[in-house]
Amino acid sequence: MHRILLLLFAVAISFPCLAQFPAEKPADEPYLDIGGALRFNYNLSTWKEDQLERGGDFGFDIFRINVEAAYKGIKLNAEYRHYAEGFGGGMLKQGWFQYDFSEASQIQVGLNQVPFGIQQYNSNNWFFNMTYYIGFEDDHDMGIKYIRDTGRWKWQAAYYKSAEDLVFSSAEPSPDRYSYDITGRNKENNQFDFKLVRRLDDSLAHELGFSLQGGLLYNLDTEENGTRYAGAVHYEYKSATSPWNIKLQAMLYRINPEYAAGNDLNFVEMGAYGANYNVANKGEIYTAGVAYNIPLETRLLQSVSVYNNYGYYNKRVSGFENSHMNVLGALWTAGPMYIYTDAAFGYNQPWLGPEWTSAFTTGTEGDTDWHMRFNINFGYYF
Repeated sequence: MHRILLLLFAVAISFPCLAQFPAEKPADEPYLDIGGALRFNYNLSTWKEDQLERGGDFGFDIFRINVEAAYKGIKLNAEYRHYAEGFGGGMLKQGWFQYDFSEASQIQVGLNQVPFGIQQYNSNNWFFNMTYYIGFEDDHDMGIKYIRDTGRWKWQAAYYKSAEDLVFSSAEPSPDRYSYDITGRNKENNQFDFKLVRRLDDSLAHELGFSLQGGLLYNLDTEENGTRYAGAVHYEYKSATSPWNIKLQAMLYRINPEYAAGNDLNFVEMGAYGANYNVANKGEIYTAGVAYNIPLETRLLQSVSVYNNYGYYNKRVSGFENSHMNVLGALWTAGPMYIYTDAAFGYNQPWLGPEWTSAFTTGTEGDTDWHMRFNINFGYYF
């Protein structure tokens, strides 16, 4: 009997402690946030006679899933996208593990954004700017990146073993990817990037920076590495208290593949969204963008942002005709919906004209004309 009394006494003493334990929040509580988007697209292209007869096309653009997670100091960020099969089908846009050393510094490992030029985007519209189509805007590669941001100064240093490699063999890189990379008989490897940004005033609204990139290019035929490098200077004005956003950037790049003897081409293949095209081995790209945000107090719309983005591609190869791109449009915000209405004009731009393969090299045979694609993208983000 005394053993039973002792047991009841022990339980009575320990019960308050047991009751209080759930009220204490664990120090390393798991975190998980899942979101995504569904988008549809309408477009009307002036160079497509059959589409003009139909009055344009309206169809599926993308379904995507975004995941952010954290546990015991280790974070995860991933985005998986599914496009129509003709645009590459399913693909991982980004995905990395992250550790924060402090509020000012972090490290990312995996498929993360290459620190080069204005970020996150060197554009305001749905089409991006010229830099995206040559592989220098919102590019994601496989590697490790360190970020240090102290307010007035921000710098990033990264090493990338490869681009979005989908096949671990000597096969040609697949163009079924989100961001443009060198494909065909060459493979990007061992790339280094460094980016430095100085914020010029106490409001941190004016950002002046420069970016450097260098790497190797493995040729599948010669089994030798060529070289590639790029540099950029850039300025952006963005402020939470101002409706204006201004983006200015100038960059150059050089690509030196190790082609087989007698096959020294002055271009490389690049690919994304399920298809390749040719790009000049060297050139400069100049871009400028301006946007103005107008708040609205209506039942449906909360704001509209009007913008214009221009890009000029100067190819440094004899006989190659230069390229232009200009997008005039507006972004309409309606709760979880974002609607881009763009008039995109292209001159020797593969996505904005009838010539695909050689638009970024020799250009269209004969007289080149400006072409226009009117585009409306409806996106619901959750």
